[in-house]
Amino acid sequence: MPHPALGDLDTALLAAHAAQDGPRLAQLYGEAADLLSAAGDADAACFFWTQAYVFALEAGAQEADRFGGLLRERARL
Repeated sequence: MPHPALGDLDTALLAAHAAQDGPRLAQLYGEAADLLSAAGDADAACFFWTQAYVFALEAGAQEADRFGGLLRERARL
């Protein structure tokens, strides 16, 4: 069941997975993590930042540094 704070991001994530669009997945997982963090769900946010981090690393995206930093700040990496 999707997290209520994610809204339409869940649908966009599923579409990006179907398209195997790594850079888009990194962006969407990052957005989802930011929303969940703002909603106060730190564990869910860290899960989504981890996914964003992995997809960003695979895609060679610059956002990997940001996602890794956020996980390190929270002792999750």
